[in-house]
Amino acid sequence: MTELHEVQITEEKPLLVPPAQPVPGKKHSVETPYGLVTFTVHGTPKPKRPAILTYHDVGLNHQSCFEPLFHYEDMQEIVKNFVVVHVDAPGMEEGAPLFPLGYQYPSLDQLADMIPCILQYLNFTSIIGIGVGAGAYILARYSLSHPDTVEGLVLINIDPNAKGWMDWAAHKLSGLTSSVPEMILAHLFSQEELSGCTELVQQYKEGLIGAPNLSNIQLYWSSYNSRRDLNFERGGDVTLKCPVMLVVGDQAPHEDAVVECNSKLDPTQTSFLKMADSGGQPQLTQPGKLTEAFKYFVQGMGYMASSCMTRLSRSRTASLSSAASGDGNRSRTLSQSSESGGSQQQPPSAPGGGAHTMEVSC
Repeated sequence: MTELHEVQITEEKPLLVPPAQPVPGKKHSVETPYGLVTFTVHGTPKPKRPAILTYHDVGLNHQSCFEPLFHYEDMQEIVKNFVVVHVDAPGMEEGAPLFPLGYQYPSLDQLADMIPCILQYLNFTSIIGIGVGAGAYILARYSLSHPDTVEGLVLINIDPNAKGWMDWAAHKLSGLTSSVPEMILAHLFSQEELSGCTELVQQYKEGLIGAPNLSNIQLYWSSYNSRRDLNFERGGDVTLKCPVMLVVGDQAPHEDAVVECNSKLDPTQTSFLKMADSGGQPQLTQPGKLTEAFKYFVQGMGYMASSCMTRLSRSRTASLSSAASGDGNRSRTLSQSSESGGSQQQPPSAPGGGAHTMEVSC
């Protein structure tokens, strides 16, 4: 038998090592012209698919704002199909150090200008944005300046308007009689929830009062209250050019602002979802309904065409479809996007401007 000898081979040209990829579920930070921004990546990039990028509201971080939604059972089917990037506004991430006295916190416009640095770091070319409150404004502002990189937006509780003089005076007056946590709670939750002192409100109240980074939160709050008007104009040059789903809870503090925003956007690109029994934070109180609506939304964009309808959606499809058939103008519904099997729909032309936007109470 031939004797085997161990031979060591020295590699003349080492194999190329691919660049390090972000570790899923791990925080990453990138330097921007306006300071450091932290974000968390879950999943791996999918070929020819955008990333889902979230941005939270004032008084929250990505965990307290989005965990109930993204941990919801039915949401896992969506998460498997997209990489998810949760952005924390500067100083809002867990364990964030306090900013020094006199620190100039970025404006909401500047926070929007940080997003290209994140996408460049991750080498992502496009996103589907999900924003709440201040985060919804930031994503809308980013979409206005980078429309080619945004395939769709889900904007919850968006207020696109700058504060007027009356609002400013009322805010200053309330600041004399209310603490920062109380003002932020009134921004996050409906009056019904606050007066009922629900378990959810109590949980978030305790979290705000005991927040070690409360001074940072106050800076984010001040930036939100100093926001500029987005100047949306239906039929004008300043508008969101991607599919948009506007979401607000019934009796939410931002209901009027979201309704007004809906009236200013392209009706053929906009769906308006008003959620019953959801209070001021639909993603916290009704994650199942919002998950279903989001699934319809991405199916209408041509993704997840083979996704099955849930039992809840099947029971609702008939009622929504019959409502649409009863009014020929109301042709754009969330359920119709799922029935199409995910193909992109072109709503029929109809007179009247707002013909293709439908309010859906679920």
